[in-house]
Amino acid sequence: MTDFCFPRQVRLLTAGDYKTVFDHTTSKVFAGEFLLLATKRNDDLSRLGLIVAKKTEKRAVGRNRIKRLVRNSFRHHKLDLAGFDIVFLSRQGIKDIDNATLLKRLDKAWIQIVKKSKNSSQKPKTPL
Repeated sequence: MTDFCFPRQVRLLTAGDYKTVFDHTTSKVFAGEFLLLATKRNDDLSRLGLIVAKKTEKRAVGRNRIKRLVRNSFRHHKLDLAGFDIVFLSRQGIKDIDNATLLKRLDKAWIQIVKKSKNSSQKPKTPL
């Protein structure tokens, strides 16, 4: 049960943590109503940061619903996402998606991040 918790160590907490992900993004996954930015870490810890703006959902209840669903999905994929710092950015239209659809899209997005990371690390670097 403790494997699926969301303690302080697996959250992006400071502005510097977010800035590192924005400046050194290695994988981007755009899923229409949300965007995931990921950067590779040197250890096996995975961390998540959430940005759900009032522009995308006016009501706090809706923003909290979105954040709760993203955290829950992240908890279940935490082992697959080991070694990543990830930022979730909400986009227009996310408030109109029901819970089941959002969870399905998140599941696909987590898998895409892992695949993109493997593809970028396996590509041979071309000499200049």
